[in-house]
Amino acid sequence: MARGFALNAGVPADVILQTARTAEALGYGSFWVNYPGPIDGLAALAVAAPETARIALGVGVVPLHTCPPDAIIAATRANALPLDRLLLGVGSPNPAALARVRDGIGALRQHLRTRLYVAALGPRMCRLAGEVADGVLLNWLTPEHARRSAEWVREGARAAGRPAPRLAAYVRVALGPGGADRLVTEGRRYAAIPAYAAHFERMGVAPEATGVAAATAADIPAALARWEGELDDVVVRALTAHDTVDETLGLVRAARPT
Repeated sequence: MARGFALNAGVPADVILQTARTAEALGYGSFWVNYPGPIDGLAALAVAAPETARIALGVGVVPLHTCPPDAIIAATRANALPLDRLLLGVGSPNPAALARVRDGIGALRQHLRTRLYVAALGPRMCRLAGEVADGVLLNWLTPEHARRSAEWVREGARAAGRPAPRLAAYVRVALGPGGADRLVTEGRRYAAIPAYAAHFERMGVAPEATGVAAATAADIPAALARWEGELDDVVVRALTAHDTVDETLGLVRAARPT
């Protein structure tokens, strides 16, 4: 099991730079950003790339319905991202999500020699990820549902006669006063999206049950340990009050690998 750390790609560049550098120094295996609308997650990774040497750089995930494979390929090259360290995540909403992801992974493999991840929530996308991807990026899920999702992924891999891809999941972590409120607010934002609403209904839990609101830094390791036995990579998705360097680095240190 490895530990990753993830930020919103829209935070200031100095937060991205210092967080990636510190995460690498503390032994994290991966540093991730999301792809929030017009803010290009690949460009955010380009800020981190020259300041790091070993840590994998992930984007989770580029939406194929608005950014097709040729645009992803062009952006990856334009940002001079190191393909040997890049974890390129893609996903798609319905309709036609399965076909779009299958075709997208096929097109990307022809032109980019890097590790390709698929964002998956439900059983069909998990099985497809097992069939075609190098990694799966799960999101907003309990440890118990992580186990179930892993089974779906492995079913897809077995059906395709290939090894199971690496299993990663974003686990939202908020530290200190107001952390529980931040987690609830973020969860409600996602629950307004139909695919996530169905996901939470399938699990039978409120969104905040899938994350960690820690009163102190000392509470974080035990809380994250609940996911560690189910995944290859537990990726701490930071929920800070103001996205400052100090509070973000405080969370990086509190959640560091042991």
